[in-house]
Amino acid sequence: MIPFSGSPLNRASEKRIDQNWIESKRRDSSSLILPIWKLEPMLLGSEKADPPVSLGLVHPEVVDSLAEPDAPCVFLGLDGDVAVFALDIAAAKDPANEGPLAGLGYFRDARVAAQMVSLKAAAIIAQAKAIVDWHQRHGFCPKCGTPTKLMDAGYRRLCGKCNSEHFPRVDPVVIMLATHGEACLVGRGKLFPPGMFSALAGFIEPGETIEEAVRRELMEEASVKVGAVRYYATQPWPFPSSLMIGCFADAVSRDVKADETELAEVRWIERRAARELVEGKAVEGIRVPPPIAIAHHLIKAFALDLKA
Repeated sequence: MIPFSGSPLNRASEKRIDQNWIESKRRDSSSLILPIWKLEPMLLGSEKADPPVSLGLVHPEVVDSLAEPDAPCVFLGLDGDVAVFALDIAAAKDPANEGPLAGLGYFRDARVAAQMVSLKAAAIIAQAKAIVDWHQRHGFCPKCGTPTKLMDAGYRRLCGKCNSEHFPRVDPVVIMLATHGEACLVGRGKLFPPGMFSALAGFIEPGETIEEAVRRELMEEASVKVGAVRYYATQPWPFPSSLMIGCFADAVSRDVKADETELAEVRWIERRAARELVEGKAVEGIRVPPPIAIAHHLIKAFALDLKA
């Protein structure tokens, strides 16, 4: 399973418009809340504990005092009969060391936290982080500039002046591995650490299909012409809120040239080298992303000849 996917929660989207039900669950002492502080989810236990660690789900009465009255509280779904919410406590000064959460756990960047918990918990982190982030960015109506109000348990914002409705958005991104025979193409972004290479990626533009975006991005970034494009898998990527659409593309040749405005280098790596790279080994001074990233899984699928 690719990290950030496979949530164990029933999103129960039909319940979002039932304000009485949401409010009753929000006050229910059996419900669970994931505190999000400065977009970092809470983890339970000691910072010195070895992973996997538990997600910082606490009961409402433990965390309510840390949130401002209008702080986003989002219904994530049901775990059986238990309602699970995410609560933005960005206004708290130092919740891990002061107040009701002190001594219960700590907060970590979502990328780091996702690698410390189970895959199911990582999927909850993805949903919570992305939607709390959206609320922080969309407090005002883009049409008239008036403050908007949270609606539908966190899945809609409504402008009080022009009545415009705004919904959480997900930006589609193609991430693709061009292949030619026994080699695949990887690139190093200018902001990447030295030696770090990954699959190439780019946002899908308006009026563009997935296949068209794959072909355009490979041509723009590496001057690679490709034929067939095949879908492999997707990954929710909550930074801030994208859907990574993983694909393979058949390159016509190995002629490449990096677009120097975006990439520092592109290179072909042979399948045997790809196998060692996904095992965490450095080959010829290069490394590839860890398993948290779909790029790792694309390279692994190629290395093991599992691609579609």
